[in-house]
Amino acid sequence: MTATASVSPPKSLLRRLLIGFMLVMLAIWLAALAHIAWQVKVDQARQTSIVNRAWTRQIMLNMQSLPSDPAALARIGRGIEALRLDMFRETGFETHAQTRVWLNGQLVYDSDPDAPPDDGWVRWVERDAARGIVVERREKPNVDWVFTPSAAKYLFSPLVYSLPFVLLPAWFIVRVGLRPLRAMAQALEARGAAELAPLPASPYRELAPVVDAVNRLMRRLSERLAREHEFLADAAHELKTPLSVVQLNAHLLEASTDAARKTEAGAGLREGVARATHAVHQLLAYERARQEPTDAPLQDQDLAALLRERIAVAAPLALQRGVDIELRAAAPVILPLHRESMAALLDNVVGNAIKYSPDGARVDVCLDAGPCITVSDQGPGIPPALRARVFERFYRVPGQDQAGSGLGLAIAERAAARNGARITLDGRPDGCGLAVRIAFGLSHPERML
Repeated sequence: MTATASVSPPKSLLRRLLIGFMLVMLAIWLAALAHIAWQVKVDQARQTSIVNRAWTRQIMLNMQSLPSDPAALARIGRGIEALRLDMFRETGFETHAQTRVWLNGQLVYDSDPDAPPDDGWVRWVERDAARGIVVERREKPNVDWVFTPSAAKYLFSPLVYSLPFVLLPAWFIVRVGLRPLRAMAQALEARGAAELAPLPASPYRELAPVVDAVNRLMRRLSERLAREHEFLADAAHELKTPLSVVQLNAHLLEASTDAARKTEAGAGLREGVARATHAVHQLLAYERARQEPTDAPLQDQDLAALLRERIAVAAPLALQRGVDIELRAAAPVILPLHRESMAALLDNVVGNAIKYSPDGARVDVCLDAGPCITVSDQGPGIPPALRARVFERFYRVPGQDQAGSGLGLAIAERAAARNGARITLDGRPDGCGLAVRIAFGLSHPERML
């Protein structure tokens, strides 16, 4: 029983934009609500002060027309307070107030004896010194209105009613605004598998980075496909000759009855297979050097130890040819290197020196404190006019008897660049052979395609 992984549906960019738009509207509405609440508090305090002063003066005016009788003054206070309560009850508002009257210092009326002594209420006092009447009135500002159902209906109604009229145009605008992106996706979908031409420049500034990124990807894909085609063509070109040799000698080995001819054909068959194997290895090494990422971190390596290791690998070939390899590398040299590519570089340089030196010759390998590696052989050398061309793929110096693919120095050059080094060719001081110098210390390794 196999479990199938659930695939989540793709997210909607349109929904994301609309939700963002709604959140912005909600934030604006909350800020407006906070401002309204503050404004209501300020306005209610001011209006309560005005109303409180007016009611206090009215009470005082009514009391000044009566004789100084405590019962009459209390009756005026109760009547006006009842009139006020009836008026506010009809308007639907609830109000809290306290009215107190003193006559010659004696309290004759208190509308609300249980009222708190001081709780942010607005207070106003009127005095008639001649008759000894003092009227004090306190009223609580009605700021709780904001939190009542009627206030919520009043404040929420504009937001609720405006949402459809705001979100529908926003949905339409965003959908039309995303149309160029959908058009670009349809243009890419309509292309064939081999059509990697760049997209036309977008007239919209926001889409320009996307178009540029897609075009850079197209360019990299084109370069990669070109390299793949080039590699296939190179492999076919390089394997054609040894495979022809293998086919010819296999035919001679099958058809010939002479023992000497069979021996000669067998030797030719082995040589053809060896050349084909060497060509395949060189092609793969060249492709690895070309495809290897150059941004991978380098690690500290002992270059002297790596030199001794690669010379030990090349020792069987040197013994077969009777070539003596002399290494001069006294002190360790620690450098940040890519070990695999550096090994390929040394194998090609040292292997070429052994291969092109005559039997019984000597190859000198020197590592100095530059740091610089110099590999000198006693072979035929390379004319100065051809020293730049030998780094080209499949180029071989005319007139050479040694078999080869013409890829060794191309691989070495790329490996040197990968390790922050530069490889150059020069003649030996005695004028016989070739000196290959690998100088390290480039600040930025070359990035080769």
